[in-house]
Amino acid sequence: MKMTKRVLEIERSDDRLLSSAIGRIAKFWNLSNVKLSAVLGLSEATISRLRSGKTFLDPASKSFEAGQFLLRLFRSLDALMGSDDDAAKSWLTSHNLDLEARPIDLIDSFKGLLTVCDYVDAHRARV
Repeated sequence: MKMTKRVLEIERSDDRLLSSAIGRIAKFWNLSNVKLSAVLGLSEATISRLRSGKTFLDPASKSFEAGQFLLRLFRSLDALMGSDDDAAKSWLTSHNLDLEARPIDLIDSFKGLLTVCDYVDAHRARV
């Protein structure tokens, strides 16, 4: 019984942590509510509540999974760019020949978000 309670506590903190991180990433990358709603598959009203801390991503939802990938992209890009914030923002908004688009435009779909994450991770792994 105690184990079940602990798992529920972890899940409750996970939704708050990820929601907070997503809000910070959106602010840092200047993502509008419209853009973030496209990335997470949520309404603009829900995004507004998420950013204000009035609601949190549900750990069992596809939006939570998309949020995890957005966080993964943020962290991977930070590592790839050596914590150069301006370089990371520039990379996101510049046309990428390999991806044949601007990465910021691709992350609106789940498939595009995964593609950009995989691309950045592949470049991080080069020796």
